[in-house]
Amino acid sequence: MAIEAVVFDLGKVLVDFDYSIAAAKLAQRSKILTADILRLIAQPPLLFRYETGLMDKDEFYKEICSITGFCGDMSEFSGFFSDIFSPIPAMIELQAALRKQGLPTYIFSNTNDLAIDHIRKSFPFFSNFDGYILSYEHGAMKPDAKLYEVVEKMTGRKGDSILYLDDREENVAAGAARGWQVILQENPETTIQKIKSLNMV
Repeated sequence: MAIEAVVFDLGKVLVDFDYSIAAAKLAQRSKILTADILRLIAQPPLLFRYETGLMDKDEFYKEICSITGFCGDMSEFSGFFSDIFSPIPAMIELQAALRKQGLPTYIFSNTNDLAIDHIRKSFPFFSNFDGYILSYEHGAMKPDAKLYEVVEKMTGRKGDSILYLDDREENVAAGAARGWQVILQENPETTIQKIKSLNMV
């Protein structure tokens, strides 16, 4: 079956990110070390609760303040926490080329509203997708099958008519198990070559 929709992960596929940037900034206004803050904000369980919608951004902020002693306000925290991204130009150009070919494209990401608000404001490419499947809006994170079902419902497609790009093996494996065509992103150059081998651009 011909590919009728291309689904992109966001982090490490379209944008790079580094939580250590946020940890270092937060540590300057906190009572604990950068390394301890990094473990707190970049790993479960706190981030999992936030990115599955079990807590909102105000609750997340208050929890961070309680644990770290961070003394900045919500606005300062939001800036520190979310300004950790940089674009991956080759992948952004790839999405634009696929869209120019008439292929619908979607973002499918484990993420949170602070990150999305920042990316939406900072990177114009983010508005050029046909739909967005974001973990915090659906109460589940990849590779939970529930979230993949949302993708199929939003795209109106199933099986090998979907091409899915992600940098995590467990996430692409879950897509492959549903019959999707998948590409594990190891670097932009390899991904682009695989796309070209499918005669899509």
